[in-house]
Amino acid sequence: MKLAFEAPVLHTLTVAGRQERIPVNRVFCVGRNYAAHAREMGKDPDREPPFFFMKPASAVVDAANPVRLKYPPKTQNYHHEIELVVVIASGARDVAIRDALNHVYGYAVGLDMTRRDLQLQARDQGRPWEFGKSFSQSAPIGSVYRAEDIGHPGTSDIAVEVNGKTKQSSNISKMIWSVEESISYLSQYEALEPGDVLFTGTPEGVGPVVPGDSLRGSIAGLGEISVSIID
Repeated sequence: MKLAFEAPVLHTLTVAGRQERIPVNRVFCVGRNYAAHAREMGKDPDREPPFFFMKPASAVVDAANPVRLKYPPKTQNYHHEIELVVVIASGARDVAIRDALNHVYGYAVGLDMTRRDLQLQARDQGRPWEFGKSFSQSAPIGSVYRAEDIGHPGTSDIAVEVNGKTKQSSNISKMIWSVEESISYLSQYEALEPGDVLFTGTPEGVGPVVPGDSLRGSIAGLGEISVSIID
């Protein structure tokens, strides 16, 4: 097949301790999946059905090693959101909760970087969130740890520091919807495919970063990522 023009580069992720890499297909994100974060965003944290938004594969940055992110344009309120990231290995539709983890390749630390002012403006106007969430370099992800090596984390501490000060600190057990519930629910609306990536939501404590800031995100058992913000 001859292409009319050169296709964008394939985005891939590092696998911890291995030479192989993971091709990124699509990026799904669970919104407001920690009750305390829902409250700080002014929303009711009751256990209503989960909702999802998407980022393009081009948003992904391989952050297995320290990376620098450019401060994005058209915002004065650029936020960090630390999250557990799940990588799907095998596709399926209408996945039962009891079977959901069988489709998981592995887990990683991720940051859902957000142009908060644009997101909230869109939300208040009843418009899509894309300009606030779905931009280049908005999804740095650390090394992916294979589930067959580490199991399926359920009670790991999750945190992010900005310039050495802890800003977000919680435990993934506080997610409103578990990994397997989120996978099962999502698969009812969209057939999962190998290389799909799922951001599972962020705990409370989100806040702004500016050029010159350094972030260190971690999840127990999954290492950490180091990100610097540049002008």
